[in-house]
Amino acid sequence: MERRILVYSRPGRDVILVEKVLRAGGLDPLHCDTPIRLAEQLRLGVGALMLGEETLNGVTVAALSDYLQEQPAWSDLPILLLAKHGADSLEAQRGIEKLGNVTLLERPVRTMALISAARSALRARDRQYEMRALNQRKDEFLAALAHELRNPLAPISHAMALLQRQHPSAQTDKLTGIVERQVSHLKRLVDDLLDIARVTNGKLELQRSMTRADKVVQHAVEIAQAGITAQSHRLSIEVPSEPVDLYADHVRLVQCVANLLVNAAKFTPPRGEITLSVKVAPPVVQFAVRDNGKGLDAEFLGRIFSMFSQSRTVGEPTTGLGLGLHLTRAFAQLHGGSVTAHSDGPGCGSEFVLSVPAVVEAAGAQVAVASPGANPLQRSILVVDDNVDAASTLGALLTLQGASVEVAHDGAQALAAVKHKQPEAVVMDIGMPVMNGYEAARAIRALVPKGALTLIALSGWGQYADKARALEAGFDYHFVKPLDIDDLIGCLQSTAPVGAGAEAAGRFASQGL
Repeated sequence: MERRILVYSRPGRDVILVEKVLRAGGLDPLHCDTPIRLAEQLRLGVGALMLGEETLNGVTVAALSDYLQEQPAWSDLPILLLAKHGADSLEAQRGIEKLGNVTLLERPVRTMALISAARSALRARDRQYEMRALNQRKDEFLAALAHELRNPLAPISHAMALLQRQHPSAQTDKLTGIVERQVSHLKRLVDDLLDIARVTNGKLELQRSMTRADKVVQHAVEIAQAGITAQSHRLSIEVPSEPVDLYADHVRLVQCVANLLVNAAKFTPPRGEITLSVKVAPPVVQFAVRDNGKGLDAEFLGRIFSMFSQSRTVGEPTTGLGLGLHLTRAFAQLHGGSVTAHSDGPGCGSEFVLSVPAVVEAAGAQVAVASPGANPLQRSILVVDDNVDAASTLGALLTLQGASVEVAHDGAQALAAVKHKQPEAVVMDIGMPVMNGYEAARAIRALVPKGALTLIALSGWGQYADKARALEAGFDYHFVKPLDIDDLIGCLQSTAPVGAGAEAAGRFASQGL
C-alpha cells in the first residue's frame, strides 16, 4: 500500500519547507522537479500528489492527464493543488477541470491545514487500496467457486448417461433430457465464472490460428440453437459467398457470437426474428446480430457491457449472471476488436456488432493486413515481447506481409538473436523481465550502430518524455500500444534500403557479429 506523497515543484525554499512540515506530521514526502521524474515516480506508485499552480504548464498537465486516464478502474489519485488565489486562480480552475480528484489549498497554507489535507488524501487513497483488495478477493472467490462447482458436473453427466443406456425408455429419455439441458446450462455458467476470473486477473491468453467466419457462424449457431428453437424464433444467416479467413482464437470467437445469439433469443418474444450476418468492412470483419425483441433504453445501453449488468423489467424473471456480454467485449478487445450495441428504444429490437481484425482478401475486397500486396515487406525482422501472444500475433502479421520473422521474449534473448540471426529491424517492447527494452537497445547499439539496424520501440507510454528516453537508448522510432499495424509496416518499408539483405549482412560482418 503506497503512502508516499509526491511533491512536484521547482527547487527552492518553499518546497524544502513543505517537505519539513509533512515530515513533522509523520508523512513521507518525495520531491521531484522534472516531468520525466514525475512520470517515473507516478508509475512506481504514490499515495497522493501535491503541486503548486505555477507547475501547471502544458507539458505537466498533459503528462498528468495521460497518467490519470491510464489508471486502473480502482484508482483515483488524490491531488493537492496549492494556489495563491484559491478557486479564483485561472491555473487552479484549469487544473481542477483536467485533473479530476483535486483538493484546492489556498496559499499561504497553515501548517496544520496542510498536514490535515495530506492525511485526508492518504485516507482516501487507503480506501481505494482496500477496494482493490476486496475486488481481488472477490475474483479469487469466483475462481474457486467455479472450480468447485465444476467438480460435480462430470459424475452427474456420467450417471445420466448410464441411466439412458441401462434403462432406455421414453420416460427416461424425457427426464435425462431435462437433466442434460440443466447440466449444460450450469456448465456454461461455471465456464463464464472461470473466464471472468481469468480476464480480470490478466491470465487469459488467446490461442490464435487461421479460421473461417462461416465456421465461426456454424459453431455459434450450434451452441445457441436450443434456445432459439425453444422460443420458436426464425433465424436468418447472411454470409459472403467467398471464404472469409480470420487469424483468431476460434473457440473464443465462437463464444462471442454465441453469446450474442443467446442474448437475442432470450430477450425476443416467442416467434421472433433474429438475423446473423457477416460483413467484410476493411480493416475488420463484422458479425452482426439483429432482433425484433424488447429493445434497450438509453440508460441501460450505457452499461450493457458491464459485469453482472442485466436488463430488469417489472414482472419478468431475472435470468443468467449478466456475464455474457461483458466476456464478449473482453474477448473482442483481446483480439484487437470491439463490440457495440444499438437500439432505437424499448420495443424496437436491438443490434450488436462484433468487429475483429481482418487478415485476408474476402468478397473481392483486399484488407490492408491481408497479404504482402504490391509492396511486400521483404525484410528480416526480430519481434521482442514478453507477452507471448502479442509477440506471436505481431510476428504472424509481419509474416503475412512477406517479412522473415524471428521472435524473442526478453532483452537478453533479443541481444543473442541480433548476434546470431542478424535481423535488419528489431521491433521491441519496453517493459520486459531479465533485460528491459531500454537496456537491450543500449546493448544492441554497442554492437550495431544506427543506420545498420532499425530499432523500433513499442510502449504503453507515449508522452514526450517516454519517446525521448527511447531515442536516447538507441531506438530509431517509438510506437504507442495498441499498435496500428499499417503504421508499423509503413515505417519498416520506408526504412528498408534497396538490397537490404545483402547490405545488412555486410554491415553485420564488419561489426564482427
